Amino acid sequence: MRADDLLATAVDSTGLSDFGDDELFGGDGWRDGLARLIDDLPGARFNELGHLALGLEMGAYLSRRLRIVDYHRANPRIRDRDIAPPVIIIGQARTGTTLLHDTLAQDRAHRAPMTWEVEQPVPPPRTETYETDPRIAEADELYGATDALIPGFRTIHQLGGRLAQECGRIMGTAFISTIFPYQYHVPGYMHWWLHDAVRDGHIAGAYVWHRRFLEVLQSEHHSERWLIKWPSHIWTLPQLMAQYPNALLVQTHRDVARLVASNTSLSAALRSLHSDQVDREETAALFAEFLLDGVERSLDARLDGTVPADQVIDIQFADLMADPMAAVRAIYDRFGFELNPQSEARMADFIRGNKRDTSGHSYDFADTGLDLAEVRARTARYTKYFNVPEEDV
Repeated sequence: MRADDLLATAVDSTGLSDFGDDELFGGDGWRDGLARLIDDLPGARFNELGHLALGLEMGAYLSRRLRIVDYHRANPRIRDRDIAPPVIIIGQARTGTTLLHDTLAQDRAHRAPMTWEVEQPVPPPRTETYETDPRIAEADELYGATDALIPGFRTIHQLGGRLAQECGRIMGTAFISTIFPYQYHVPGYMHWWLHDAVRDGHIAGAYVWHRRFLEVLQSEHHSERWLIKWPSHIWTLPQLMAQYPNALLVQTHRDVARLVASNTSLSAALRSLHSDQVDREETAALFAEFLLDGVERSLDARLDGTVPADQVIDIQFADLMADPMAAVRAIYDRFGFELNPQSEARMADFIRGNKRDTSGHSYDFADTGLDLAEVRARTARYTKYFNVPEEDV
């Protein structure tokens, strides 16, 4: 796979050629991200389906980028509407962030980016057709195929056009996203994302792009505030807070040893779509270093004031699972939001109607091949500061 070929195909398919390399869109760091990803792909051990899916996905990201840039060039006034301080869920993956995101999205005061509009953001969604847009059915069909390709995946993670989508797919159009290491075995790219992309300013540029993306989505349909989430925000809190300095953060917490096992299971399932050679211990080793780095960075961001104490609330995974509505009320009380009866009823209905059957999703820390005592020792500072309870692993 060559970058030039992917770019040429995207240009041919859209009739557009401006990828937004100027500072308005965060600069040209996305090209470095694409190049780093492509350089690492030969070691990902793709099967035939994986090669096909990879080409389609890269093409979709590039086409999406072209259309976002084109819409901004043609409609510069969409940047006149400011983005009100968003609510941003920043907990690690597998800490209940998806449940919380989808539940909070039931409040009409919140605008969570839905999967269908993130997949096809142009033309921007309109208020009058937001619930009936044909792109909803197209997204349902796209994600519905996952059931056949990865049996049982919905016991791990819910999918659907009308469900809230995380920022990973938005950042995917900047090619500065951890969505790629979750789907493919690309350890070199993950290392670059964790270290070099911050140093070179590409992460900061990706957050500029993130704002441009939201500006398109809100141009014809907006609400009181954005509600967004991405577990990987905790690695890049300085850049996140620089772009959204008044953001209100919700950080969910869970025993990191349990997170390593669950994230390994999630990534292994995703990688199995693209490869017949998924090594769980190899995956676990990669994600252990990734997750342990993340909890340390999130703690440092509290201690050095990157995240102001009055702009964040901490939610324990066990508490969220035991009583989701109690967690919701705590968030509303913390930030001074009004939880009206209509929103509360919709949230309760959503929770009742979307209880996941997790019986098919089993994972055990022992399967990771890692040393539990070492993981516990390396996360002791984080666990103590945030009072995170240990789980049976």
